Amino acid sequence: MKLATSNADYDKVGDEIHRLRDQKQELQVESANRDELKKRIADMSTFLKKQSTALIEYDEQLVRRLIEKVTIYEDKFTVEFKSSVTVEVYE
Repeated sequence: MKLATSNADYDKVGDEIHRLRDQKQELQVESANRDELKKRIADMSTFLKKQSTALIEYDEQLVRRLIEKVTIYEDKFTVEFKSSVTVEVYE
């Protein structure tokens, strides 16, 4: 605003306005992604609290609900949960 009222270069002012709008949009997207991640973690936490703590056998429904993928390496494997949390397990 100070630049506009002092008859400064309007192109610079316009560019700054567009840069700030773009930055605001990026921050809003990041915030929405963070909120979605928090929601998924809360949902997973709620679901886990409802489950019995003793798992005696493989539960396909539980695995499909919680795990996105498992990647196996020579010396470890990683488990990526649907909440975007990743755990590495070493032999």
